[in-house]
Amino acid sequence: MEFITPGKIIYGDNALTNSADSIACFGKKAFVVAGRHLLKSGEIKRLTDILENKNIDYIIYDNITGEPTDLMINEGVRLYKENKCDFLIGIGGGSPIDSMKAIALLSENGGKCSDYMGGVPECKLPPMVAVPTTAGTGSEATVSTIITDTGTRTKMLIKGAALMPDVSIIDAIFTYSCPANVTAATGLDALTHAIEAYTSRRAGMLTDIAAESAVKRIFKYLPKAYRDGSNEIARKEMAIAALEAGIAICNSSVTIVHGMSRPIGALFHVPHGLSNAMLLPTCLKFAVSGAYDKFAELGRAVGITGLNDIETANRFIEEVENICKICEVVTPAEYGIDRHEFEINIEKMADDALASGSPYNTMRVPDKKEIMELYGQLW
Repeated sequence: MEFITPGKIIYGDNALTNSADSIACFGKKAFVVAGRHLLKSGEIKRLTDILENKNIDYIIYDNITGEPTDLMINEGVRLYKENKCDFLIGIGGGSPIDSMKAIALLSENGGKCSDYMGGVPECKLPPMVAVPTTAGTGSEATVSTIITDTGTRTKMLIKGAALMPDVSIIDAIFTYSCPANVTAATGLDALTHAIEAYTSRRAGMLTDIAAESAVKRIFKYLPKAYRDGSNEIARKEMAIAALEAGIAICNSSVTIVHGMSRPIGALFHVPHGLSNAMLLPTCLKFAVSGAYDKFAELGRAVGITGLNDIETANRFIEEVENICKICEVVTPAEYGIDRHEFEINIEKMADDALASGSPYNTMRVPDKKEIMELYGQLW
């Protein structure tokens, strides 16, 4: 078995400042893919000050509005080449970091995003630095990127070892200003990663260690970070949990929740973490009968005792559902999705979910009919 992690992880207090020398060794001109909120808030200055102090030129690309599309990536590739950049920095949530990976891939190897859906060949990419500003997506520690194909309205999962960042910088200070709804969506995304990695058919000893640790941290600290965004301990613990969960899914993969989540995001523009959260209890209730032992182990890890495996596993899912309630996860209807539009797309979503491959990693593998029924249960 393989266990893949970023080339280097720099974490803890002042992690970004302490990464200056690592960043400086990659090149002379950085292509910074950044979330727009960082420019509006001025937080991007934490990074640009470091680049300027190291005499590194840079260009900022902030045209990643919502989740990344192939059109946004193509524009980024054009700018990267025109400005003769030689390495990339992705700073923000999962979207800028995913975009950085896709821009690096296409700028070096050509083609379009859809050409790489079958997998990224072994190839050399420009150096990549990932700086997550939310605690959840785990993209700083994975070999994948998710890009929406605007022509087919599907989310493309592009994977390959070449997409792993060379340096990942985990500095929780960026998460302190995250609004509650973003804290909830990204935190529940990380929880989904950890649970799916632990209960996946491809789980192993090392992924179990990372996933279980992430679940324990998230159960303890996500409600605290959601209720009080200024809780620095909770923010730091969640940043580490997101990293652990990202490492876990990178090496054992995701399952039914992610498979069903991507089509909702592609068709109805629901942020990825939120669409995962909408599906989480429903999908886990389906999946649990295929892995009572693994779900029970997670239940005991978070303090559920005195019950047999089946009872513990079901109690664990009840506790997951309770965290979703604490974080005030909205339903598809509350988000504003039209029920009729949703229902007429259920068959397409089921096809797209299965085509992603993720549901087949579930210990209880769903068929198309079961996935369609699960989508229907969201209402």
